[in-house]
Formats: sequence, structure tokens, C-alpha cells
Amino acid sequence: MLLLRLLLKNCLRHRLRSLLTLVGLVVAISAFGLLRTLVDAWYAGVEASASTRLVTRNAISLTFTLPLSYAERIRGVAGVSGLSWANWFGGVYITERNFFPQFAVDPESYLALYPEYGLADDQKQAFLRDRQGAIVGRKLADKFGWKVGDQIPLRGTIYPGTWTFPLRGIYDGAEPSTDEQQMFFHWKYLRESARKRAGPGSSDTVGVFIVGIDDASEAAAISQRIDALFRNSLAETLTETEKAFQLSFVSMSEAILVAIEAVSLIIIVIIMAVMANTMAMTARERLAEYATLRVLGFTPAFVSRLLIAESLLIAIAGGLAGVAATFPLAALVGRATGTLFAVFQVSHLTVGLQLLAALVIGGVASAWPAWRISRLDIVSGLRQVA
Repeated sequence: MLLLRLLLKNCLRHRLRSLLTLVGLVVAISAFGLLRTLVDAWYAGVEASASTRLVTRNAISLTFTLPLSYAERIRGVAGVSGLSWANWFGGVYITERNFFPQFAVDPESYLALYPEYGLADDQKQAFLRDRQGAIVGRKLADKFGWKVGDQIPLRGTIYPGTWTFPLRGIYDGAEPSTDEQQMFFHWKYLRESARKRAGPGSSDTVGVFIVGIDDASEAAAISQRIDALFRNSLAETLTETEKAFQLSFVSMSEAILVAIEAVSLIIIVIIMAVMANTMAMTARERLAEYATLRVLGFTPAFVSRLLIAESLLIAIAGGLAGVAATFPLAALVGRATGTLFAVFQVSHLTVGLQLLAALVIGGVASAWPAWRISRLDIVSGLRQVA
């Protein structure tokens, strides 16, 4: 207790300097956490992926579709336990700024493959009965103030015209990482509307097939079996795990993510240099005091630990305050970005890295001054003016 009181008095001896150092730490640690959260948000879809789901798409590109007739052949592949399909819709709600993902799906089979989308039984049945109906995630409904029964108008881009969907249900994610900013409606409704425009001779196509499997360790083998079925056909397939499918989108922004991670580390290095300068000034000002402690019989190791402990105390205080500031900042950024990120929340790993960064800053910043005072010549130290 006496040692703690001594450390607190030392920290508060130059209050303005300590305060400015503390503010710098708070800014650096919260900025580090915010940038880490941004990177996590980019990978949210990857982390939420299930190991027992595969995605089959056109081998050329996602912009090319696949015939619906592939469904029965995929169902017959050994190891396949479930199958559904989806089409990207790409509609606009009022303005382009209100972007959110919309998918035309086969409702019953799709929801069976995504048990993490929690939907009340009455809302699920209402959605299945109404071919024009739609469901949305809780965050999306809260953002626009939608309630069950509301009419949601979308202006089509890929599929021109104005589309109106009665909201039949709002789903909740089973996990914090579950995407609650999506909209789903009936693929058959989209197909019927497309047929009216293109004529009865138009073929049924889908964007991707979602394949359910029982054994995640067989994912690679099952993927190869599916792709072998359609090799040398007019629409060859590429089947991969859902995680790999999501990573293909993240990889498009890999350079940006690397830059963000680099900036987060640079921030830590800068505040480490500032902290080191602060501790070096502190050590120089107290040479006479440290020399006096040596005269009284305290060991060089004790004197060094005293300075290191003071540095760690300041760093931990700044780190805890920085962590606390990260949460409201992340909430503000999450609201500002709207539906750009499916999940924008501070993870336990980010908090751990922030606290670790604070400890590293405190330890490294005091290492050189502590080593210097451990080698302090007592006579030279006593000659210094306190």
C-alpha cells in the first residue's frame, strides 16, 4: 500500500505532463481498438460462416448464373444433406445510401440451412404462405423503423421496376456475429415476374446454390464431386466452403486492410515514443532522489522497478480509459456506416490487444530510463539539483 501511494504521488507530481501523456494514451489505445474493430467488421461474414455449408457458383464469375436444373443432380451427390439457392436482387430503398443486401431465396430450404436466423413460428408460416412477402434482420428493421405488416418498396436495378414486399417477419441472430441487416423474399416470385418480362421461353436460373453437408471434413471431396458433374458443360461450377466464398470478397480489399493494420501499429509506436520521452524526463529530474534511495540501502533493481511501475501505472490507466472510450466510439461509427458492415462491435480479442498494447507501451517506454538509473553513480546523482 505504501508503495502504491508513492507511485501515485510520483505520477501526480507533474500533473499537466501526466495528464497530457494520459490523454495521448487514451487517444492511441481507442484509435487502435477502433481500427482493429474495423478490420474485424470486414471479416465478420467470414467468422460467421458455417463449416457445414458450401457455395456453388458459376466458375466464370458470380455475374453468370446457373440453371436451376442443376439442383437435382447436386442433391444426389454423396455427402450432400441439404440444398437451397439464392439470387442477388440489388434493389434500392428510397436512395442509394440505404444499401443493404437483398436475396431471392427458396424460403423453406434456405431457412433450414441457416438455423442461426431466429424467426418466430407465426412469422415464419406467414412468410412461407405469402409468395410476395419478405423477412428482414432485426438491425435492418430497427434502422428504418419497419414493423411486421409494413410495405417495403424497392426500385429494381438488375430487375427493373418498382417492387413492393409486405414484411412478414423479423429475424434475430443466434450469435452477435450473425448478420441482421439482410432481406429475403421468395425466389419463385422473382422468377414469375422475370418470366412476364422475358416471355414463357425464359429459363430458370439461380445465382448460387447453398449446399448443406453433414461432415465438414469432407467439404473438399464433396466440392470436387459437385464440380465434376458439370465439367465441360455450358455452365461449369466452382464449389467452395462458405468461408472461402466470403474470403473471396474480403480479398478484394486486402490492400486496404493491410494499410489499416499498419496504421494501428504505427499509432502504438508513436505513443510509445512519446511515453518513453516522458519517462526519460522523469528519470533525469529525479536523479538526486534515486541516488538518495541508493544511499539509504535500496538496491539498483528496486530503484529501476520503481520507475517501471510508475510507467506501467500510467499506461494501464490510459489503457483502461482507452478501452472504455472505444465502445461509444464504435457505436457512433457503426451508426455512421449504416448497413455497410453487417457487424460492427468491439470483440474480446480487441480489448485484450488494447490492454496488451498498453502494457507493452508502459514496459518498453521505461526500459531505457530504468536501465540508466540502475547504473547510476551515487556521487554524480547527489550532485544533481532536484
